[in-house]
Amino acid sequence: MLSDVTTPQDLDDRFRQTLAALGGPGPRRDPAEPVTDGATLTGARALDLFDAQVTSRQLDLAGRWLRSFGEGFYTIGSAGHEANAMIAAVLRPTDPALLHYRSGAFYCVRAAQAAPEPAGTAAAPDAGTTGADGADATEAPAAPQAGGEDADSPTGAATGHETEVAGEVRDAPTGAATGHGTEAADGSEGAGDRHERPWAYAAAARDVLRGMVASAREPVAGGRHKVFGHPDLAVVPTTSTIASHLPRAVGMGLAVERLRRTETRRAGGAVRIGGADDAPAPWPPDSIVVCSFGDASVNHASATAALNTAGWYDHTGLRIPVLFVCEDNGLGISVRSPQGWVETALRSRPGIRYFAADGANPVEAYAVAEEAAGWVRRHRRPAVLHLRTVRIMGHAGADAETAYRSPAEISADLDRDPVVALARALVEAGVATAEELLARYDDIGWQVRRIAEEVIGEPKLTSPAEVVAPLAPRRPARVARAVADAAARAAGPGAVARAEAFGGKPPELSGPLTLAQSINAALADGMLDHPRMAVFGEDVAAKGGVYGVTKGLRDRFGPARVFDTLLDETSILGLGLGAGLAGMLPVPEIQYLAYLHNAEDQLRGEAATMQFFSQGAYRNPMVVRVAGLAYQEGFGGHFHNDNSVAVLRDVPGLVIAVPARPDDAAPMLRTCLASAAVDGSVCVFLEPIALYHTRDLYADGDGEWLAGYAEPGAWAAAHVPVGRARVYGVGSAEDLTIITFGNGVRMSLRAAAALADEGVGTRVVDLRWLAPLPVGDIIREASATGRVLVVDETRRSGGVGEGVIAALVDAGYVGAARRVAGVDSFVPLGPAARQVLVSAEAITEGARTLLAR
Repeated sequence: MLSDVTTPQDLDDRFRQTLAALGGPGPRRDPAEPVTDGATLTGARALDLFDAQVTSRQLDLAGRWLRSFGEGFYTIGSAGHEANAMIAAVLRPTDPALLHYRSGAFYCVRAAQAAPEPAGTAAAPDAGTTGADGADATEAPAAPQAGGEDADSPTGAATGHETEVAGEVRDAPTGAATGHGTEAADGSEGAGDRHERPWAYAAAARDVLRGMVASAREPVAGGRHKVFGHPDLAVVPTTSTIASHLPRAVGMGLAVERLRRTETRRAGGAVRIGGADDAPAPWPPDSIVVCSFGDASVNHASATAALNTAGWYDHTGLRIPVLFVCEDNGLGISVRSPQGWVETALRSRPGIRYFAADGANPVEAYAVAEEAAGWVRRHRRPAVLHLRTVRIMGHAGADAETAYRSPAEISADLDRDPVVALARALVEAGVATAEELLARYDDIGWQVRRIAEEVIGEPKLTSPAEVVAPLAPRRPARVARAVADAAARAAGPGAVARAEAFGGKPPELSGPLTLAQSINAALADGMLDHPRMAVFGEDVAAKGGVYGVTKGLRDRFGPARVFDTLLDETSILGLGLGAGLAGMLPVPEIQYLAYLHNAEDQLRGEAATMQFFSQGAYRNPMVVRVAGLAYQEGFGGHFHNDNSVAVLRDVPGLVIAVPARPDDAAPMLRTCLASAAVDGSVCVFLEPIALYHTRDLYADGDGEWLAGYAEPGAWAAAHVPVGRARVYGVGSAEDLTIITFGNGVRMSLRAAAALADEGVGTRVVDLRWLAPLPVGDIIREASATGRVLVVDETRRSGGVGEGVIAALVDAGYVGAARRVAGVDSFVPLGPAARQVLVSAEAITEGARTLLAR
């Protein structure tokens, strides 16, 4: 009798008992024929999918085994969800996939699809996948059928899936010794015979097992995380379990369709110079995006945002070819999804076609998956496939299900085991006997255990440098060269097009500009140089932004490249995430810094982790423009004067730029665009709202805060590298160093002028970059005077000033230091804001106190 807790041994025993009870098979059927009348699933394909499901199941068992003696670090498995193999089977291996963490069978099928056919093998009649019109897409590689190739021969050169990983050539699919087919009753070889057929899922099994043991040779994350991902399989790694990847999927779908139309028309209503981002799109133009998630995630804000955005765009007439797959096992760890809730929630989504299938019915699941994928590919519109599954062996290895589930409920799930269901269908169809299937099960189990034993001894990451190597690569020389190349194009072959784009009057001939005008001009130059750059956000197109920063861009470059979005910051960033992954250069705008906080995980958990968890195979180049900081006159309050940047500075690898002056804004924006294009950087371009239209510095009408826009020939010389400060000398500049940024620069320069009248020479250091901080410049300028006043317009606790002081301490600075910072408070409305924000007077007093020591 099985115990109340479904252990690996219980599951294995039950599988064997169930197969033994299936009885004799029906009349032998040609594997090329459907398993039942009217079905689209053939016997040959069903056998392949059975092997994929068994491989996934055996990987789950191996994960528990590895964990039992401390060599495995991940036990969340796919048992009960193996019906997702049907979904992979009807897709093309070039369709980008973002996979739920129970997608082992999907991953196995995708790996086999991408592998080349063994030499001399003819594909079975059902090998193609469903095309856009529902016909067989013969150009799509098929899942391997039969083969006569030696099991030890390499089989990956054509696709790169069997490529060298961390100095090792990946093993070819093995299994020549797996003759687990038997002779049929009439003396001929049975349909399940595999005497010369290699095990198609060895590579996938090795990938997954390497992830479980945190092997540095794991092909996508390299031991940093257990994910389903591989650059050669179009499987994009996702690190979340709660649907935060869904907004990215919507962005990918939108980008795939926009790029498809752009490549077809080579238009977009824009004058263009053309830069280095004309590389082919990463996926074929008729690709669809597939994104899987669990039923509990339906309730998550990220899922709600993604489904709403997909439907919203569909309602407006824009096409987003995304197939959402909700794998519904009825549980979110221990919390049950209310009966009928998931179906009701998914069916009610406007603009999203609903499909449903039972994972315990493999013939139905295959047919419905085929229909859903074909519908999305044909119509280029979003759909959701509600796949009913079960969860076997609990949430993870440490999960004691009996605390919240009855033995009867656990047993009922086991009765709906999708692997058993497919085995039953194969036996009833006469495609294989129970004994043949059990032989396949045992042999795959042996193969998985053998690979598990091999990967245990593989190298792990052993140093901080190894761990962080792919996090945020910085190649400043290449970024500088990219800026210089853009300048050469703008001044040379693109000069005429540039003049046309600016209406015959380029910004360098327009006289001194404000900060907002300089950013606008730099955005236009960026659009000219990067044909796949897109600017989008709330009110950025028709209105030109609430502060006019994007004014005129839509008219110049067309609505395909400058467009308004719905009011949802999670979706705005998700669009950027997907667009960047698809080969575009997205520049989304967050209207106010306070609005970022409800969506910041899209930056932290999704954008900033992409290179880290894919070893740079996937990138999220993006420049997020954010209007923020305080000091607006006549319009303020918490939401429009937010000075909280700590959450951004805490994200590893994120670049944070804060331009204070017009003559810094344009070159810093060019640097961010180049860094995103060259290094895949995720940049936040934080624009001080109060300085957008500021013209004067010391007195009304002096125009000292305006600056000219550099002509292209001067861009290279004016290049501002990431992490380099700007220093202003006032008076002798020998007595005091003020380190600041943003609004603090203008206030500090005013304070320095007052101090100069008292005979005090000051150097004002504009950090310009809050991450990475310009530590070298900080130390040099602090040491030059031995007195440092840190002026931090953010909050005293968690503010930028803490980082500056820490940098000084870490470097062994022994001079005097003091801070003037904002109060730990939200910014109130009207004149009350002055009570909690830094002022020029406070800076002056702080400097005098420091000088008096």
